Amino acid sequence: MSMYGKFCREIASAGLPVASAPGEVIADSQLASLPEPAQRYLRFMGVVGRARDWSFRLGYHGRFRTKPQQSWMKCEAWQYNSRLAVARIFHIRIRFGGVAAVLARDTYRDGKGRMLIRLMDLIAIGDGTGEEYDIGELVTYLNDAVLICPTMLLVPAISWAAVDGTSFDISLTDHGRRVTARVFVGADGAPTEFSTTDRFCYNPDEPKTLLRARWTTPVEGWQTVDGRTLPIRAQAVWHLPSGPFTYADFTLVPQSLVFNVRPEDR
Repeated sequence: MSMYGKFCREIASAGLPVASAPGEVIADSQLASLPEPAQRYLRFMGVVGRARDWSFRLGYHGRFRTKPQQSWMKCEAWQYNSRLAVARIFHIRIRFGGVAAVLARDTYRDGKGRMLIRLMDLIAIGDGTGEEYDIGELVTYLNDAVLICPTMLLVPAISWAAVDGTSFDISLTDHGRRVTARVFVGADGAPTEFSTTDRFCYNPDEPKTLLRARWTTPVEGWQTVDGRTLPIRAQAVWHLPSGPFTYADFTLVPQSLVFNVRPEDR
């Protein structure tokens, strides 16, 4: 079965809820209580006058590496996010040396995060669970909403806080767990970076332990696709004691993006 087929099968079997009707249309008055940079951001993203989205599916292509000194490897990825259940299912396939394929699954469901990595999708070479993964996968869901689907942010589980004229803090609470990030925006409201310390990576000095580190997703440009404001390209960066380490570089595939899609639909 193809990677996309496996991805679709997992979504269909996840038992995620489905909305029975479109969400309410977001009015400009709903932004009035938010910090000014957050209002600027949401207007730039075009949320006013748009119905609240409850899911999206998206594909990427790009490059990935696991160590700072390592050469980049080609990759492709798919993800499905649900607002109704606060869930995220993300599959990425990376070709090591252009031959051996590794399939990794990052998931957040029912308040639990997991990172499962398999060689050729047969042999498990990593299976991370626990509090660090619960926190990390939840804040990654928040990152997705900020950059791809901001109508998911106007819900009671999200709180906003003023910082200064160029940034705001945003927090998400789910299953009794709270994660927070800082979003930096330009004069026009375009997000330039998402930054959080609610993620954990493997400690380069102690490979079998997890290190809490700042994680950012700088954005390189924006585009309009079918009336939606979307990033052209984004990276993922760990800020380690030894310096910044960019490990993922993704370009979204615009024609792959579908909003309010049922889990069983392909």
